[in-house]
Amino acid sequence: MTQEKKTILIVDDEKSILDLLKETFTNEDIEVIRALNGKEGLKLALEKQPDLILLDIIMPEMGGLTMLRELRKNEWGKNARVIILSNLSNNEKIAEAVAEGAYDYLVKTECSMDDVVQKAKERLGLK
Repeated sequence: MTQEKKTILIVDDEKSILDLLKETFTNEDIEVIRALNGKEGLKLALEKQPDLILLDIIMPEMGGLTMLRELRKNEWGKNARVIILSNLSNNEKIAEAVAEGAYDYLVKTECSMDDVVQKAKERLGLK
């Protein structure tokens, strides 16, 4: 019996990071949906209902924490799995993200791509 392919929504305004993560997760046989801002990310999240959302905080149009708050207002979004992936290592922002129900908070400059993939796979129940 084959496992259903998992889907990750990556919301980040840095195209180089989007491309790198897409390639990395595609190699792990995980489907990737991408959005360049929180507004687009929220729309795609509610439409596609991915298994996991990797979310940046500082983005144009709608920031990650605003997107997360909006997502939590939705019936499906209340329980959506979200990992924050940001350059911000500000304790207040981390606390805010956790209060809004983020599973993890990864600081881009403090973790490798392997760390991100490993954390995502853990959240997806993949080993």
